[in-house]
Amino acid sequence: MGPNGEQVGIVRIEDALRLAQEADLDLVEVAPQARPPVAKLMDYGKYKYESAQKARESRRNQQATVIKEQKLRPKIDPHDYETKKGHVSRFLEGGNKVKVTIMFRGREQSRPELGFRLLERLADDVSELGFIESSPKQDGRNMIMVLAPHKNAKAKAKATKDSDKAES
Repeated sequence: MGPNGEQVGIVRIEDALRLAQEADLDLVEVAPQARPPVAKLMDYGKYKYESAQKARESRRNQQATVIKEQKLRPKIDPHDYETKKGHVSRFLEGGNKVKVTIMFRGREQSRPELGFRLLERLADDVSELGFIESSPKQDGRNMIMVLAPHKNAKAKAKATKDSDKAES
């Protein structure tokens, strides 16, 4: 390809190098496995700089998913349940995933349906903030479920926070 992106066609290497030198550009081999190999006239330093800028920008726009954990017991007191549910709600509003773990001890292990019902109840209580990403599974002495926030939960939370600041 030429300096302006136009197709030049099949050119001898010496001629291509001369064209690059006249245009004060670099001759860069784009597709070496093609027959004949494809080369392009470009400012290679500028190309590397722009690709580094794009990579930096894409890294900036990435967000790390944080998984918060909340542990419960099958025989949880109603007030304690409400407190834990509040924590789960706050995590989901913040846009984080929540791993809810129910720990069984002793004879509780023979009644996993208690833990299953508790997890289902929690999922129903916070259904407007998040959804079940992985359903409850028994893992040794523990039962684990992962809740993920709805796609627009973080945007909604930010909008309500901004409107609260505007009212103050």
